[in-house]
Amino acid sequence: MPVLLEVTKVFTFDAAHRIDEYVGKCHDLHGHTYRLELTVRGPRDRRGIVVDFLDLKAIFKEFYEAVLDHKFLNETLPTANTTAENIAVWFFNYWERYVSPRYPHVWPERIRLWETPTSYVTLSRADWEAGKADGDAGWPPAEAARGAEAEGGPARCG
Repeated sequence: MPVLLEVTKVFTFDAAHRIDEYVGKCHDLHGHTYRLELTVRGPRDRRGIVVDFLDLKAIFKEFYEAVLDHKFLNETLPTANTTAENIAVWFFNYWERYVSPRYPHVWPERIRLWETPTSYVTLSRADWEAGKADGDAGWPPAEAARGAEAEGGPARCG
């Protein structure tokens, strides 16, 4: 069995969002400089490369930048609430639908999405696949998301 290695590329993008029915400042329109750490895992090819960093950069630019960078996420992402957690799930779903057909040899092992310099969410491929198998890899129902927020929910936005 070949040695499997993890390769990580870091991206940043600026975006605005608001969290509907949230009690607190995150209900209002605000922005973040997000930091996305994309980790892929696999064997080395004949050149000794798992995936070229330039390929990861091209994937991000082609498939994600137009949807995320300098956008109002509530308008560009199909979710009731654009929390970091929901964006992480969306990232894997979007990869499966749009990126994978063009780059079948590259799959994220894990992503870490930083909303602020001190706050991030991590989602692994294994956890995403387990959620998908249980029917929980899509966007949460709007009413479920709204119910948690109406109760105050956890502290957000950093």
